[in-house]
Amino acid sequence: MVKRLFDIFFSLVGFIFLLPIFLIISIAIILDSKGGIFYRQLRVGKNNTDFKIFKFRTMRSGSDKKGLLTIGDKDFRVTKAGYVLRKYKIDELPQLINILIGDMSFVGPRPEVRKYVDLYNQEQLKVLSVRPGLTDFSSLDFIDESEILSQSSDPEKTYIQEIMPAKLELCKKYLVEQSFKTDTKILIATLFKIIKK
Repeated sequence: MVKRLFDIFFSLVGFIFLLPIFLIISIAIILDSKGGIFYRQLRVGKNNTDFKIFKFRTMRSGSDKKGLLTIGDKDFRVTKAGYVLRKYKIDELPQLINILIGDMSFVGPRPEVRKYVDLYNQEQLKVLSVRPGLTDFSSLDFIDESEILSQSSDPEKTYIQEIMPAKLELCKKYLVEQSFKTDTKILIATLFKIIKK
């Protein structure tokens, strides 16, 4: 209950505070390439239910039909504005909407697309027992995931066999260690990681 109240209050405050910046970003996206401001993608949330996640659009329209994984910062589908938004994780900020309406929390296992959730075993499915988050242990360890994938000859195979299992182990770690103190540490560490980039 306390966590939910924290999410509601700070997502609302954050959204109001960042609204002028959101407007500037929106203009930059519109001027940079054709398409909408936001990108909404179906993800899997708490109790294995689907929801649509909000992001600022960083790719050219229809890019998701050419693959769900982003391969490196120089992925040809990423726009010029999108490159900057992705580098500093600014494209994730619209998820404040998801947090406010209850789809997500500030901290929790990152929500995955259904295609990959369908590959989870029974133990891994436990990560769906809590609300997904904007950041978590796996977000910190794999902040440069797209660059790792860019070094692979078969990015999807690398993701499914190596990265996804490692991320899920970190998500399971969060389930054990979750607390207000843990959430605070993760949020602070995430901010430092982004600033260092």
